[in-house]
Amino acid sequence: MAEPPPEVAAFLAHLQVERGLSPHTLEGYRRDLAALAAWAQGRGGDLAGLHAEDLRAFVAAGHRAGLSPKSLQRRLSACRSFYRWLVRHGRIQANPVAAVRGPKAPRKLPQVLDPDEAKALVEVPADAPLGLRDRALLELFYSSGLRLSELCALRWHDLDLDGGLVTVLGKGRKQRSVPVGSHARAALAAWRAAQRPARDAPVFPGRNGPLTPRAVQQRLRVLAQRHGLFKRVHPHLLRHSFASHLLESSGDLRAVQELLGHADIATTQIYTHLDFQHLAKVYDAAHPRAKRKHKPK
Repeated sequence: MAEPPPEVAAFLAHLQVERGLSPHTLEGYRRDLAALAAWAQGRGGDLAGLHAEDLRAFVAAGHRAGLSPKSLQRRLSACRSFYRWLVRHGRIQANPVAAVRGPKAPRKLPQVLDPDEAKALVEVPADAPLGLRDRALLELFYSSGLRLSELCALRWHDLDLDGGLVTVLGKGRKQRSVPVGSHARAALAAWRAAQRPARDAPVFPGRNGPLTPRAVQQRLRVLAQRHGLFKRVHPHLLRHSFASHLLESSGDLRAVQELLGHADIATTQIYTHLDFQHLAKVYDAAHPRAKRKHKPK
């Protein structure tokens, strides 16, 4: 990939050093801003000289090229953050993306496991190959709603099994402590007893350091198939299930936001839609005045 323009390189360095964004997120910003820079260069301009109408034309060009509304929204978000940074550092007077809106993407609700499916998945027999590790990994995942990157980065000193807490470093290098349930604590204690690890050792070691996200994804897929789960089971599905089941039981959206480590409660609010779907089904099935009558033919 060609070197980004100097102002884009400086912005990416800011995201990496000061905001602590992950390599995957940085690559997304780099790709979206590279697309904007190439588009501006093709029109004989530069990034600092673009106006709102130029950004609208950029979005329209992406739409004509077949990009989805979600991809265009992501591009606009990257551009908005970039130009906000340019304004803050006095390189331009106003953010040209501030009033630009992309096409609305249909809201896709995340799939979740029901409680019985989650229970069946996490209860890996301890005597199975890798059983102790897999049981500890899945119990912790579902018990605490961790991100995949947070789970893979865990060291034993991050866990307080007696106190029932795990401390993780989330997005933007923000630290938070999350409760660990009794089943997860028992599974982790059994795994630790079998390993006898050092305090700074990875909780879930791989061949060369911590277990990789890819290895966790592959293992989860194998375990789901063994249990006859025909949904697309992936690590984030356990996080979705954690949030949905917790909100369904407690109704406390703010607490779920804190546990998930969401900076914006709007991100957490998608689980209220999942919860409402469940409540609507219960209502339709149980309320005597809810059942629809078929019209006579």
